[in-house]
Amino acid sequence: MKIEELRKLREKVQEELKLRESIEPKVKIIVSMGTSGIAAGAREVLKAFLDEISKRGLKDVIVLQTGEKGLASAEPLVEVITPEASITYGRVTPEVARRIVVEHVINGRIVSEYVV
Repeated sequence: MKIEELRKLREKVQEELKLRESIEPKVKIIVSMGTSGIAAGAREVLKAFLDEISKRGLKDVIVLQTGEKGLASAEPLVEVITPEASITYGRVTPEVARRIVVEHVINGRIVSEYVV
């Protein structure tokens, strides 16, 4: 890669960072990444959330990680925080994660069968 190409890439990334910093997230998705969560598939769930959000171009959604929530039997646990409410989902799979993005994050309908 040439110096000029690197310079253009840096400018592009800096512009994208400015755009992201100016957008206040409306939705926070917090994936429990403790030992039991990871053993139950939390990494795949986290990746599914990131992929679905990227695929749909959702700029006002942020995905975070946290440790154990103390409910190992329901792992992987995911908390979805919107301006209206905070909902915790349990036994989330990558397919359920994609469904949560479509139904809850985009359309505002809670996926009730996975609520803990």
